[in-house]
Amino acid sequence: MSTQVTEPRTGTAPPVELKLRPNLLFTIVAIGAIVVGAFSALGGIGGAIYTYQTAAVENIVTPDDAVIPGIDVRGPISMWVQSDIITSHQLAGTDGLRYAEMERVVPQIDEATGEVVLDEAGEPVMVPNEARMSWITATSLTSVLALGILSYAFSAFAFVVGLTLVGLGLVVLKLRRDAVAFA
Repeated sequence: MSTQVTEPRTGTAPPVELKLRPNLLFTIVAIGAIVVGAFSALGGIGGAIYTYQTAAVENIVTPDDAVIPGIDVRGPISMWVQSDIITSHQLAGTDGLRYAEMERVVPQIDEATGEVVLDEAGEPVMVPNEARMSWITATSLTSVLALGILSYAFSAFAFVVGLTLVGLGLVVLKLRRDAVAFA
């Protein structure tokens, strides 16, 4: 058996040759991120404009008893204010009860006397609860306003993600360019 003797190393490490070349995949990914990001940002702007214009056509103004009275309902804050006052008015009209807390039918009241109307058997005549039914309209209106608020939020998200993708694509292209220049 032979023993190999190694001498201690001194000095510097041998030079390492780097072979850097442009990578087509980096270029494709970077350009793809820029294109997708640009369309996402434009879509976010378009979504916000569409939501604003759709709300503006309705010419809704918050009532005097709203948290912020007398403003045009166009943006997410004014939509929230309008939704809040619709719910407040509805609760006031139903003695604080919501749709599911109310009876489906109630005894019919004679408008002239204020007495319960009775049938031939002496039983109260039951009619649909109009106060309960008004919750359907209120819920529809507040749901549409909530959808408008979500539309603004989604538009803002699309815009920010789009800008992030454009920035990421530009950084990847710059890194690729710097790597090629370094080689």
